Amino acid sequence: MLIKYRKASDILGSEITSKTDFDNRRKFLKTAALAGVGMAASTLPMPAFAARTPLANVQKTQWNTASLPENDKINDYDDVTGYNNFYEFGTGKRDPYENAQDFEPTPWEISVEGACRKPGKISFEDLTKPHMLEERVYRFRCVEAWSMVIPWVGISLGDVLKRFEPTEDAKYVSFETLFDPERMPGQKRAVLNWPYKEGLRIDEAMHPLSILAVGVFGEVMPNQNGAPVRLMVPWKYGFKSIKSIVRIKFQKSMPATSWNESASREYGFYSNVNPLKSHPRWSQAKERRIGEIFKRETPMFNGYEEEVAHLYEGMDLTRWF
Repeated sequence: MLIKYRKASDILGSEITSKTDFDNRRKFLKTAALAGVGMAASTLPMPAFAARTPLANVQKTQWNTASLPENDKINDYDDVTGYNNFYEFGTGKRDPYENAQDFEPTPWEISVEGACRKPGKISFEDLTKPHMLEERVYRFRCVEAWSMVIPWVGISLGDVLKRFEPTEDAKYVSFETLFDPERMPGQKRAVLNWPYKEGLRIDEAMHPLSILAVGVFGEVMPNQNGAPVRLMVPWKYGFKSIKSIVRIKFQKSMPATSWNESASREYGFYSNVNPLKSHPRWSQAKERRIGEIFKRETPMFNGYEEEVAHLYEGMDLTRWF
């Protein structure tokens, strides 16, 4: 008999905010200051710029049927969709919400190429077939030391990659965001070397926790959160979870990544959540959950140590950060 044991990173279904609850909450101004300067982020009433579209027949998974610690509550919809990093639409936390509303993310295709036997393309429709979608409630930790708990909807990244039959030369997987300064006005500024690029080691990409996310709260991904398809790797800092993906490439060598190119001393390739490895300009030992006032201790690998620590056995994680 196969016995399923709950892991510390799993979440009880009873802790997931219902659609009715999150639609009815946060109707008025909640007073707070920005997380990056010592207080919780403010949540403002937001007009509905775009229709919110439910995703059909989303399957529940083990990652929202068992328990996280009691104080890990799902953040409100307005927090998740109104406080973002997405430099393609501006560098402020509110900018993506305000500047991405006219972005049209359909039709959409992702090119898959490199060291694989069946290169090709995959469409948004391919990724959103009802029998394939799963809801997974994951912690999300930003390198700036703020965090959320978010109910993502997506599909296993590993299952998608296997369709293209990566070869033995596929040691890494690289990802690339759409480059279109007219549609993504933040790309008109040389904040980063566009297009945005990220990468994973192949075993990280194939890990069961890694997903291609197409929605939140059971609905199609809002533009400001990375529509229509983004990566979600919950044990790494948020900038690793690249948004609006148009290209995936299998390759033998470690790929260049945008933040590592921009500031290699501050942003390593691996970017695992590690409270023992400080950012050169601030500590990573504590974090502030958006919507809260006081800081909490940051768990190793963002709380997913039991699932992923074996991937880095024998590595010096202060050197390979």
